[in-house]
Amino acid sequence: MNASFTRKKFLISSSIAAAGVLCGRGMVRAQPGTTASIPPTSASPPSADNVPDFPEHDPRIDRARVKRFVIAGHFNLAAVEKMLAEDPTLINGAIDWGNGDFETALGGASHMGRRDIAEFLLAHNARMDIFAATMLGKIDLVKAAVTAFPNIVHVAGPHKIPLIAHAEKGGPPAVAVLEFLRPLVS
Repeated sequence: MNASFTRKKFLISSSIAAAGVLCGRGMVRAQPGTTASIPPTSASPPSADNVPDFPEHDPRIDRARVKRFVIAGHFNLAAVEKMLAEDPTLINGAIDWGNGDFETALGGASHMGRRDIAEFLLAHNARMDIFAATMLGKIDLVKAAVTAFPNIVHVAGPHKIPLIAHAEKGGPPAVAVLEFLRPLVS
């Protein structure tokens, strides 16, 4: 075996390639003119300092467009429909409002109690999450999530809005979820 390519480096690079395949991106390759970044070989666990820097796979969506879409998701179904028809990649676009406060249009619709917008987004392949399920009154989904991860009742949503507030915004269709959550969060 080549002295500069040890068994450990081989295993690390194989793991990185396998992760790329599992993520649907095929083999991980270095950009032309660069060398592949292999994490340092030490007994220490991976950290932010030794994670390889992979190139972007797809162009980023314009932040201003995503921001307008997320804001529209709070209250404007017509705008959401129009923007999504023009650019389907917006469906799961997220804005970081600061300090890791990420929000999608579905997240905005969920904490505003906009069932119509949430259902439209979900019908167009938005990623369902516990906050949307709660607002929509999907008691089976909420119970399954709480059973699997009991602490989820304390996880804050966008803008640090708690799960129970999403149930309250859900109105009559979410009453069963609200009644289920109340004793768990008090």
